[in-house]
Amino acid sequence: MRELQTRLGRATPFYYGWIILGLSGVASYSARPLMSVAVLTVFVVPMSEQFGWTRAEFAGAVSLGGVFAAVISPLVGPVLDRYGSGMVVGISSAIAGLAAVALGAVSQIWMFYVVYVPGRAMFASPLELGTSVAVSNWFIRRRPFALALNHVTQGSGLAVMPLAAQAITGAWGWETAWYSLGVWTIAVGVVPAILLMARRPEDLGLEPDGGEDSTRRASASGRRPQTASDEINFTLRQVMRVRSFWLMMLFAFAGFIVQAGVSLHQVPHFVDQGVPPSVAVWTASTFAISQVPASVFFSAMAQKTHARFVMTASGLVVAAGAITTAFASEIAVGVLGAFFLGFGVGGLHIIARLTWADYFGRLHLGSIRAWGLAAQVGGQALGPTAAGLAVDRFGTYEGAFLAFGVNLAVVSLLMLTATRPGHEAAGQDQGNPSTGSG
Repeated sequence: MRELQTRLGRATPFYYGWIILGLSGVASYSARPLMSVAVLTVFVVPMSEQFGWTRAEFAGAVSLGGVFAAVISPLVGPVLDRYGSGMVVGISSAIAGLAAVALGAVSQIWMFYVVYVPGRAMFASPLELGTSVAVSNWFIRRRPFALALNHVTQGSGLAVMPLAAQAITGAWGWETAWYSLGVWTIAVGVVPAILLMARRPEDLGLEPDGGEDSTRRASASGRRPQTASDEINFTLRQVMRVRSFWLMMLFAFAGFIVQAGVSLHQVPHFVDQGVPPSVAVWTASTFAISQVPASVFFSAMAQKTHARFVMTASGLVVAAGAITTAFASEIAVGVLGAFFLGFGVGGLHIIARLTWADYFGRLHLGSIRAWGLAAQVGGQALGPTAAGLAVDRFGTYEGAFLAFGVNLAVVSLLMLTATRPGHEAAGQDQGNPSTGSG
């Protein structure tokens, strides 16, 4: 495969990184949305009503999948650093697709857990790491733009798949919906990634961004790097002593509690209040599609200002969406809350993928990003079950959604202190955590 990739990398009339971006986009459009809560929320009501499952039991599979993802993330990261994303993305896409096909045949809660948990773990860890690390490894100066394009494809998939799932469910049943989405993912997400996704441009004798020189340099004030020489490459051991690393972990945990906890339950939240499922599903679709313009907005913002300001802004928007949804009883207000929520989550995704690479370099990005992802999926594991337990106990999601939003607002303001570390932080072997200037 390396020989094929090298020949293609040198033969293509344009930078091979755009092919990497395209392959990541295919996986982000098909395999990743398949096991997302934006899609699963469509199945909550029909499956739980047919089998008599509680919301907490249903959401528990999402949480358990997140726990498994958090466990395997530190194992996946070093594999990406050594071998690249191709095999990881291809195999993970196959597992997610097969899991969806099997979900169409479940009839017991334990069967649902056995099938959904591995698929959810692939969504939350290997597919997220594989696609984002691949793009970050091939772009430095254009990294915000490339990650934004990749997220546009993911947001588009997240918008289309819930509508497709609802349409198929309405016409032929939820079983057929799972079958159809699973077969689609297997068909488009496996072979191209395995064959064509190379690890880094240097492996093929190329340079990041196609070797284009940049007249803009990273400033001492902490602005993002522009070339390979601007990068500060941390090892995992070094990054554990950096204060910004732990703040970013906390931010990921708090942010994705809201992302998963609210988005999974937003359709049931309105169905419980008498909104028809065919109308309530538009909150899930709005949540997804609003991430598309958000990826463009926040990536442009990241080019102009410090990452810590972007983290704070995106977190506050998510918090506003959660609080709006908490008090919404009409679908118009629900769609507005879903827009805020999705727009902010789009920022969370972009800034998470961008900032880990910008702050800590590419050489050990898989290993370092894996720990950040473990915090992220930890939040995704806690949020759905906490919200499910709340509605089972109190009969409403209002309190859970409100608590999620307020907590994230506080953490988001704290991110104003998460500065980009300097060379002294990467070079020290002992001492207290350092954050650099800026």
